[in-house]
Amino acid sequence: MASGGAGGRGPGSTSIDTPGKDGKRRRSKPILLNRLEGCTATVNAALAIPHEDAVISVSEDSTIRVWLKRDSGEYWPSICHACPCAASCLDYDGTSKRLFVGTDSGTCSEFLLADDLNRMTLKRSYSAHQSRVTDLCISLDMNWLLSVGRDKYFQWHCIDTGRRLGGFKSDAWCTAVQLDAVTRYVFVADYSGQINVLKLEEQSLSHVTALKGHTGSIRCLSWDPDKRLLFSGSFDESIVVWDIGSQKGTALELHGHAGKVRGLDYVPHTKKLFSSGDDSMLIAWDMSEERKETPDWSENDTCERCGTAFFWNFREMWANKQLAVNRQHHCRRCGKAICDTCSTNTVPIPQLGFEMLVRVCNDCFREMPETEKESKAQYYEMKHRVNHLQVDLSKRRLITSGFDNTIKIWDIKSLLDPAN
Repeated sequence: MASGGAGGRGPGSTSIDTPGKDGKRRRSKPILLNRLEGCTATVNAALAIPHEDAVISVSEDSTIRVWLKRDSGEYWPSICHACPCAASCLDYDGTSKRLFVGTDSGTCSEFLLADDLNRMTLKRSYSAHQSRVTDLCISLDMNWLLSVGRDKYFQWHCIDTGRRLGGFKSDAWCTAVQLDAVTRYVFVADYSGQINVLKLEEQSLSHVTALKGHTGSIRCLSWDPDKRLLFSGSFDESIVVWDIGSQKGTALELHGHAGKVRGLDYVPHTKKLFSSGDDSMLIAWDMSEERKETPDWSENDTCERCGTAFFWNFREMWANKQLAVNRQHHCRRCGKAICDTCSTNTVPIPQLGFEMLVRVCNDCFREMPETEKESKAQYYEMKHRVNHLQVDLSKRRLITSGFDNTIKIWDIKSLLDPAN
């Protein structure tokens, strides 16, 4: 593998070798199939229509577009619907062909797409929020529309009657929402970096708890219905895996991006998590591998390896007749407070979620086996800042939308192969 990229292993691992039918090693990576151009501003989200060569997009240029693949192999809009303001998010059900779009004004609109995907009809508008709708999701089994916005509200509507069923106010802008349809738990992420867990009943909701683990705004969520894992991507460049199903409070960290994480999608049958964002890299995380929680950082006035006083511990330095400027660092493997001299090495620790080089104490460096340094993720260059991504399993492709006003369609069959 080629090496490169600041911060260690991360962006250097751009693809993996897989054996072909003839036994020879071949590069496994996403293959760019199509680049969709035509939007005049940032594409906020794009979703593939299952089993069709078609994509739906929403953009800051106030358009909703349905792109169809033509005989030429290129995609062209069959629908270009102009909204009164920027279209910010969407969700789509392929069976009923119902499309829900959130806008900058706070309105959620419901459309019905024709069978030939050449026209769509506005069915209902929901005055859900007082400002931009940041995310929404639908559950047709329960006839629910769930939405969140910059007015700090989570709103809950019945899509049969259009009636509002309830709401919850967060302490900060709400940024993403996910539903566990089995238990009726809703996860509402916000700009402060926490996730509020709500329980929905037939006509009421209750606040269960708040998940806190990020140091920056949460931008995206993804849900694993099998193991009941919640994945959250943040502007702090990390991903946290919340083990909701075990009810033990376990939270694993994934560090590999060199920019804000803006898109997540988990594929249960392959146990792979796909993520991307401002660093223009796609990371495929292998979630079948054993992972451990990062250790808590200890705090001390002296180095926990050699006993040297840190720069604020004047009493200890005076007693030892030593005057030195020793900063406190922490070993990412054991969590101990250490000085520069006792932490001269950096290594990746994929088992703890660190795919890049991180500081470790000299003792941990000496005792770490090589197997503990083996990567549990693959990196691929997307060549555009990704604002949203979706894995379409019906055609085994990846849809990315970006700040360069484009949508890209990628063939990821080789990445979805469990052998990889």
